[in-house]
Amino acid sequence: MKRIKWLLLLCAFLAVVSMAFIGVSVAEKNILGTIISIVFVMVFMGTGFTLKRKLNVS
Repeated sequence: MKRIKWLLLLCAFLAVVSMAFIGVSVAEKNILGTIISIVFVMVFMGTGFTLKRKLNVS
């Protein structure tokens, strides 16, 4: 088994949590929370993809 890339795992976990907050804020009809959560998803997913390319992880 290969070594775990903890930073990639953290980015993935934070993206999933942000996606969950999108659902919660939509259910609560909170526009600002939805927008902030969408921004966080884009930031965490973009960071994860960039980091994966930089580390050249397959």
